[in-house]
Amino acid sequence: MPVSENFKSFVADQFEPLGGIEIRRMFGAAGVTTAGRVFALLDDDVLYFKVDAGTMAGFDAEAMEPFSYPSKNGTMTMQGYRRCPDRLYDEPDEFIAWAKAAMAVAERGPAPAKKRVAKAAASNTKTPRAPAAEARSKPA
Repeated sequence: MPVSENFKSFVADQFEPLGGIEIRRMFGAAGVTTAGRVFALLDDDVLYFKVDAGTMAGFDAEAMEPFSYPSKNGTMTMQGYRRCPDRLYDEPDEFIAWAKAAMAVAERGPAPAKKRVAKAAASNTKTPRAPAAEARSKPA
């Protein structure tokens, strides 16, 4: 499941014309994002684009398999991501067209989750205490 630095760099170069692309580590693999939305995955030095019913036919026509990974319960398959055809690395304009299609799929999906404030950080703030009751005077 690891992704080599060389492959990350290569893929970043492929996406450079699009601008605003980030590659972030995710679950031992990496996610390719724009505006906080994941539109591609990197795993074992393979690129997978996000797909939906509207884009699946192009991947099926090229016999591109879905993203899968081993788990303790056997191989898990994510039908929402398909392998990028290797030929696209030599066809930059077509690569960008497929990348834009994957970005559009991600855009149509649910909005990215907002970052939560960690409970530990929140619990470190002190809650103001009620003022102490006035000291009672003792009879002399």
